[in-house]
Amino acid sequence: MKTISVVKYVFTVVGLGMLVGSFLLYSNTQAFLQSALTASGEVVELVRSRSGDSTTYKPVVEFKTKTGMLIEFTSSSGSNPASYSEGDIVEVLYQDSSPEKAKINSFFSLWGGTTILSVLGSVFFIVGFSIISFGKIKANKIEYLKMNGISVIAKYQSVEINQSLEVNGKNPYKICAQWTNPTTSELHVFSSDDIWFDPTDHIVNDEISVLMEKDNPKKYYVDISFLPKVAS
Repeated sequence: MKTISVVKYVFTVVGLGMLVGSFLLYSNTQAFLQSALTASGEVVELVRSRSGDSTTYKPVVEFKTKTGMLIEFTSSSGSNPASYSEGDIVEVLYQDSSPEKAKINSFFSLWGGTTILSVLGSVFFIVGFSIISFGKIKANKIEYLKMNGISVIAKYQSVEINQSLEVNGKNPYKICAQWTNPTTSELHVFSSDDIWFDPTDHIVNDEISVLMEKDNPKKYYVDISFLPKVAS
């Protein structure tokens, strides 16, 4: 539970930071393109770059500026397999004030960093924000049921392990209970929120309080406030 509490904020902050970074990269590229000059360049070499178990190849490009100055630069983006071969002719974009910071006129060379940061940032932010939002929605639901719902006494059935969720190799528990609606004679099965310790020894009788919406038993909350709080 502590891990989830930390992760939701870490993911949200990291995701937001990546999205800010991607916006700055986008703005810088846009500014670069507005004043960039074009030239024809030649791939003269492929530089092999290793990172962990992966290998990429970055093209080294030579071109001449409008004043005839010969410039050589290594592209910031690489790929495997290589996107270029030695001798390939490519279009180069550069600024007159700093031609050594030239870029190949291709989508990945110009927008690769922005795209990667945007995708990763969106994933991190959505995951973190979703966890935070889920907690807020659940808290609002409980408060609503306390104010507007009814309380019924359900019969304790069992404690089950929630196999669909695992954090640090551990699965949470759920308390399951049943209640028969005296008006309709329908049987309703209730499951508690996730509990990150085995609550079996703390269930002293077979009566479990459940808050639910008066005309909609599908909206409910199993009251587990009788369980001890986990020490921080």
